[in-house]
Amino acid sequence: MVAKHYRPAGKKKEGNAAKFVTRTQALKQLQISLPLFRKLCILKGVTPREPKKKFKGNDKTYYHVKDISFLHHEPLVEIHRAIRVHERKIKKAEAKKNVERANRLREKTPKPKIDRIIRQRYPRFVDALGELDDCLTMVHLFAAVPATESKKIDVELVHKCRRLAHEWQAFVSRTHKLRKTFVSVKGIYYQAEVEGQKITWLTPHSLQQVVSEDVDIPTMLNFLQLYEPLLCFVNFHLYHSINLKYPPMLDPRLEALAADIYALSRYLNGNTRPAILNSETSQLVESEQLESKQDGAQTQNEKSELRLAQLQHQLPSNEPGALMQLVEKVAGEGEEEYDQETRECKNLFRNVKIFLSREAPRESLLFVIPAFGGTVSWEGEGAPFAESDQSITHQIVDRESQGHRFLSREYVQPQWVFDCVNARIILPTDNYFVGRIPPPHLSPFVDYDEGAYVPEYAKTLKHLQAAARKEVLPLPGAEKDLEDPQNLLAEGIIDRAAANEAAEKKQKLMKQEQRFREELKKELKGETYTSAGSAVEKETSTAVIETGESTNNVQANTDDGAEMGKLLLSRRKRKLLEAMQISNERKKNKHDTIIKRKKKLDEAQNQRS
Repeated sequence: MVAKHYRPAGKKKEGNAAKFVTRTQALKQLQISLPLFRKLCILKGVTPREPKKKFKGNDKTYYHVKDISFLHHEPLVEIHRAIRVHERKIKKAEAKKNVERANRLREKTPKPKIDRIIRQRYPRFVDALGELDDCLTMVHLFAAVPATESKKIDVELVHKCRRLAHEWQAFVSRTHKLRKTFVSVKGIYYQAEVEGQKITWLTPHSLQQVVSEDVDIPTMLNFLQLYEPLLCFVNFHLYHSINLKYPPMLDPRLEALAADIYALSRYLNGNTRPAILNSETSQLVESEQLESKQDGAQTQNEKSELRLAQLQHQLPSNEPGALMQLVEKVAGEGEEEYDQETRECKNLFRNVKIFLSREAPRESLLFVIPAFGGTVSWEGEGAPFAESDQSITHQIVDRESQGHRFLSREYVQPQWVFDCVNARIILPTDNYFVGRIPPPHLSPFVDYDEGAYVPEYAKTLKHLQAAARKEVLPLPGAEKDLEDPQNLLAEGIIDRAAANEAAEKKQKLMKQEQRFREELKKELKGETYTSAGSAVEKETSTAVIETGESTNNVQANTDDGAEMGKLLLSRRKRKLLEAMQISNERKKNKHDTIIKRKKKLDEAQNQRS
């Protein structure tokens, strides 16, 4: 008697065995090595799967059959096979000591192109922007990593990553798309909003980076092979969206001085002038070119200045305001093309002129300050204006000892810039003076929801923002109208403890309101009410008793309402309500713990003082 589900050997597989294959089986089917398989999976976006039943064991890595067949028809497999054959020819020529043939073959080595893969993975430009977080983080990381032959990190690779990162930063700074920034131990976090997509990336600090042995550099290089053309494609599209040629042409003198961000910003501002001025500027460029041909005895510096002036459409390069916002007031570039948030970011540092000292994080501040409408310079050759400029309003200093001080400017720490950016207001500089301990640097990526711990400086920033916008904040305890705690408890909005607290709060507010009315009546009559506190309290207590909303009654009502509300809810909603109550209790306990620690810390500081 043959079993019902018996399957003879060699017949078609069923279930998970037919849908999934292990990594070893995939390598045998594709006939490629493991490093090449990993590279193809990274480039094509193929990830391991977790079948419900692991038919080959729990220690195996499984892939879907369709993903492997997707890789089987990939042209990159054939290109890499051709590369392997070509490397064998080079090795054979070197073994025969035929150097010319080896060099010739090395120059003709086929190079894989992944432009087609980028079009497949990101059919729309919005899709590419949505996947740009890891791309920007990886590119900025390799832009700061030293080039080493042992790790296969080439010098050209580092320079290309640095150029792509600066082109992205220059676009974000020019179009005022930067929204948030946060300085942490890992590096500096940025968040920009481009075409409705929020893009967050991390840049390392401008320090000497050391590549650890624990880091898997080949895997990171495989990811970088995908991210480089992706970021290049995104930059190309964004630059053309603001009518700029890509890649941009930079002044070689500024590039030699490592002022890449400044050079790119000058290029962006100088080449986004309206089409009305094209005829005039073209005539000026032609006349300058004729004069430069006649004068053949110019020095190299003068030629560099001439080229820079041509890029700036004949704007004088020695003008004090010739920095990031050279064409702010040109017709055709009004405020109408920006939304409300971009307009707010653009005008934050509008009347601020900042000078950076040597020790300040120059690259980050050159990116952040112009993105919010500020004018910035630094100490060194190629700077737009010197330290002795009397129109400077703020100077960023990160050391206690300072030489000559100008009375017309304020000396602040770099944290002041980042805090102003996150708060969207110009903060007072008293807490950020040189030599003082600055206030805590709060993360703009944390939303302080109701019930969670809110730092004291966050409350201070909230009041400063309200004062800057001429808003009136409500009194503490009167942020929102108190509804009936019994109804809120029955609906599952609050728990029992919160209902009791709300009832007590409502009682206190009623007492205060009653007391205020009595005092107001006596004041209108001209009577004194200094010793009438007890009488008022008696009256308010009797009024509360008459209304029938004493503490015990309210608590009893809320308890009964809670039980009735739970009985009326379905099982799923009841479990959800219990989970919400547990979560609120955890938040409350965490909040109380932080308050106790802060109280102990304040007491210890008071005892020391």
